[in-house]
Amino acid sequence: MAHLLGAHEVHLAHPNRVLLDSVTLGVNEGDRIGVVGRNGDGKSTLLRILAGVQQPDSGRVTVRGGVRVGMLRQEDTAEPGVSIKRAVVGDVPDHVWASNPLVRDVLEGLLGDLDLEAELASLSGGQLRRVHLAALLAGDDDVLFLDEPTNHLDMEGIAWLAAHLKKRWPANAGGLVVVTHDRWFLDEVCTDTWEVHDGIVEPFEGGYAAYVLQRVERDRQAAASEAKRQNLMRKELAWLRRGAPARTSKPKFRIDAANALIANEPPVRDTVELTKLATSRLGRDVVDFKAVSKSYDRPVLRDVEISIGPGQRIGILGQNGAGKSTFLKLVTGEEQPTEGRVKRGKTVQISSLSQRLEGLEPYLGRKLRDVIADYRTSYSAGKDELTPGQLLERLGFTSAHLSAPVAELSGGQKRRLELLLTLLDEPNVLILDEPTNDMDTDMLAAVEDLLDTWPGTLLVVSHDRYLTERVTDDQYAVIDGRLRHLPGGVDEYLRLRAKQDEAAQSKPAAPPAQASASGGLSGAQRRSAEKELSAAERRMEKLSAQIEKANTAMADIDPSDFTALQQAAAKVREMEDEVASLEERWLELSEQLG
Repeated sequence: MAHLLGAHEVHLAHPNRVLLDSVTLGVNEGDRIGVVGRNGDGKSTLLRILAGVQQPDSGRVTVRGGVRVGMLRQEDTAEPGVSIKRAVVGDVPDHVWASNPLVRDVLEGLLGDLDLEAELASLSGGQLRRVHLAALLAGDDDVLFLDEPTNHLDMEGIAWLAAHLKKRWPANAGGLVVVTHDRWFLDEVCTDTWEVHDGIVEPFEGGYAAYVLQRVERDRQAAASEAKRQNLMRKELAWLRRGAPARTSKPKFRIDAANALIANEPPVRDTVELTKLATSRLGRDVVDFKAVSKSYDRPVLRDVEISIGPGQRIGILGQNGAGKSTFLKLVTGEEQPTEGRVKRGKTVQISSLSQRLEGLEPYLGRKLRDVIADYRTSYSAGKDELTPGQLLERLGFTSAHLSAPVAELSGGQKRRLELLLTLLDEPNVLILDEPTNDMDTDMLAAVEDLLDTWPGTLLVVSHDRYLTERVTDDQYAVIDGRLRHLPGGVDEYLRLRAKQDEAAQSKPAAPPAQASASGGLSGAQRRSAEKELSAAERRMEKLSAQIEKANTAMADIDPSDFTALQQAAAKVREMEDEVASLEERWLELSEQLG
């Protein structure tokens, strides 16, 4: 494979430690590399150096002549007076970018719900993040460096991004290097993994599942100090092999070796024991929804029926704004239904972890050891009794952190601390709302390991597909205001949403007479027209390929077989007529869009 760029003896140090110690590596044509490692170990720094955004203390990065490099950083800026459309496509005329399938696909996939004429300054942080990602993907770079591209994307957006990157270049072309904590994304997109740790970059073949196996093998041979991390990775591997076989069928690693490593590893959760403990704490009744509907200025939830039992672990899926938060507020009693009834068991004690870390506000000025001292001296983790200090250690805190004020902890540390304090309060129903923010893959595995021993009812809302599948046993989705059980899990949800989008695209575009009073298309009409335009383009491309294939096949038909020739020619004419009709519609839509 042709070389795209490389780093030679790259060294970078902070005053207190070395981040990259004489690192040499390269990116070749066809590479799809995921970068993992603990927060603060240098993942983002490595990307910035390879992309030429940051200079190392010593060493060099070389780029093959003519290779174009693009990078998505974690920081997003909103230039005043700049519209979404200008930020993504620049000053290119509409008819030019609208005829580019790549640009249309990016706009539809990432910004289909936004008005392209809106100014960047009016957008939320998540919307602005999507605009910057769209601007990068609408370009024609040979190598992409993506730093946390899945942040602020919902589950559908992450699935779209994975599909886009998989088809963006031919198999042996282009290069991708991505830092993300989204382990499903790593498995879906990446064919190689780099782990950044202790100043080095260690390569592994395959995505996240393959990396877990190879790391277990590495840790098995390491010093005794690595025993705890080893055991956690063995548990992770056991889940990957037993609970998600579809994942481990893709990476190139030895299945027999994986099975041997987990031969004596118990299931990640003792479901029977946890349910027994949960029932003893909760009784048989937890939360029951009876024909519950909820409206504000519009209907949000309709006729919701669900019985949440002791020890159930439920993932709630849905688009942003679908009603997931409203459902959770009805569970907690923060909101009351417009119709129907929500019944809670007498012993139910609910705790929620929000995205805003509100539970830590009273402790920000106190040291971590003083906060922990306020809580009980032991915690039951399955069959083990742990002290708060042992819980802190399991969640990645060291003795040095004990003297630090809570306000000085990192975002990921604060999130883990809030989880720990919540568990020490001993609720029997736990609600997690986007709990994965600011955590690296090791810490996510540690949190999941702790949740595996928690004997209560668990409700999780997360765009992290891996975490949702890992810690919950049932998934439900809020679709069109109704709560729908998903026996097929996340895959079923994505299929249902794809059907919804197809149905929306099949509706005819609004005629010009229904356009906005200013004479142009409204935001909704423009998005509908853009989607229909994209669908027409895809259909024309498909038909063109079929026509070419049919014409080639006709050349192999016996010239004396007139019936076969006539039938083949008729099929070709039928497809050509459809292409002509689509081209007319494409021109109409292009004129409407300006």
